[in-house]
Amino acid sequence: MASYERVLVEGHRGFAAKYPENTLASFRAAMRLPIDAFEFDVWLSRDKVPVIMHDGNARRTCGVDRDLRDMILEEIKTLDAGRLFDPAFAGERVPTLREVLEEVKAGRPDLRLGVEIKEYTEENVDLTVALLKEYGFFDGCWFYAFNGRIIRYLKTGYGARTMGYPDFQMREFTPGTYDYYDELGLSMNLVKSELLPFYRAKGMPIHMYCADTREDAALCLREGASLITANDPLPLIEVLREKGVL
Repeated sequence: MASYERVLVEGHRGFAAKYPENTLASFRAAMRLPIDAFEFDVWLSRDKVPVIMHDGNARRTCGVDRDLRDMILEEIKTLDAGRLFDPAFAGERVPTLREVLEEVKAGRPDLRLGVEIKEYTEENVDLTVALLKEYGFFDGCWFYAFNGRIIRYLKTGYGARTMGYPDFQMREFTPGTYDYYDELGLSMNLVKSELLPFYRAKGMPIHMYCADTREDAALCLREGASLITANDPLPLIEVLREKGVL
């Protein structure tokens, strides 16, 4: 496992700097790196299948202006999730959560997963958790959400390991929501800001994202990140190797 004073290395949406994000190609490439985890985003199709995409609308990554929640899986599987990133990846499909878990089980069963709940429904949580438990990954997951109600539901309903974000970035954040966080996620803008000591004082491990340069990777290490997420994990891996810990 890649570590440096408790630091874990996580690929963002797989290996999103060089592969179409949240696709099997991106996840397979990430699994070939000496990383500890990769992150992905979960929505439900209209027929209630957990599928992997960041936006929930297919326009940016697939060129089709439709919401996943309005499409059945058969329709989602006609989307091309690779061509707009690079024509070399034309034909890459939007994966289901089950397909991702099959890949991880076969290729890197030791991998930990950063599971971002993007559709803020208890049903999405329930179906996602059920699949993670079926494949034996639940206990090694972090669950992320920009929604306080979903963080509370994950913690109270399942005892999940949760990571939330600063209150001003959250939806449905109410007094006491921080009590349901196990860890706190900070973007590089906040890591570089005068607010970092304020959030460090909360006493939670901090996930820092996305550190895509050597300089940002080194900064996260100096500032005591517990986990560092990167679209391109290679600069971080290089820094860790130079320190003789990878």
